[in-house]
Amino acid sequence: MKDINLNISDIANILTEQSRQEAWSSHHCDIPMPSIRVLSEIMISLRAVLFPGYFGLSKVTTKNMNYHIAAKLDSITSSLCEQIMCGHCFDCSGDKSGDSICINCEKNAKELCLQFMRRLPEIRRLLSTDVEAAFDGDPAAKTHGETVFCYPSLKALINHRVAHELYNLGVQIIPRIIAEMAHSETGIDIHPGATLGERFFIDHGTGTVIGETCIVGRNVRLYQGVTLGAKSFPKEGSSEQLAKGLARHPIVEDNVIIYAGATILGRVTIGEGSVIGGNTWVTTDIPKKSSVFHKDQPIIKSV
Repeated sequence: MKDINLNISDIANILTEQSRQEAWSSHHCDIPMPSIRVLSEIMISLRAVLFPGYFGLSKVTTKNMNYHIAAKLDSITSSLCEQIMCGHCFDCSGDKSGDSICINCEKNAKELCLQFMRRLPEIRRLLSTDVEAAFDGDPAAKTHGETVFCYPSLKALINHRVAHELYNLGVQIIPRIIAEMAHSETGIDIHPGATLGERFFIDHGTGTVIGETCIVGRNVRLYQGVTLGAKSFPKEGSSEQLAKGLARHPIVEDNVIIYAGATILGRVTIGEGSVIGGNTWVTTDIPKKSSVFHKDQPIIKSV
């Protein structure tokens, strides 16, 4: 070991230069990048606000609940505002001033954060309907509270409904990070751009994928391993760049059930009240109140 001559300074210089050349972000001001650690703490606090007692402190009572929620909201607002600004500066090409802080990013971050906080009651209402759907849709559920404590679907949906609101507000990168936190924790991959109606439930959930432009109606139930994905990826003109923002994922209407392992690809519509059987492959529109089963080929039957 004594013969090893390691010049830490030289290695640091090489790595620094490589990072400058190879970093694909245009983050170029002195504002820090978004912090996964801080965003994780924000989500822990938001879960405690949306379902007090179930997440965070368990000793929450009717007497101290208002104080508990208010204190959490104050902390969340400060941290989230900072992270939204970091997210905007991550890709910001606007004007700089003084301390290399983009005035527009800072101002917009505060406004977006306040808009998001005002939407928390609606997020809570939607999640309450998801709890109802989980309890009603699973005979193994003994209480509503059990679904909050134990079901990965609810944890994934808390993150998704938060991320979706931030996505709709135009917040940069933060919604994707929040979505991937839930993906890592639950195995459920929901892009923050996906629109999910009331009373949404994913039973078991592992391996479920829901793409960015999916539109899912009310009272829809999915099982593990379902994919609501894109059929193809068109390119921008003659370039090799994939076209962005196209509606390329399924529309699932109200009261649809999709069983385990089903794959539905492209901008197709699954009609209201339909049942999609396990391990089926669907790339065409399915009429209302149809049942699709897997044999050698999917068979559509009127119900």
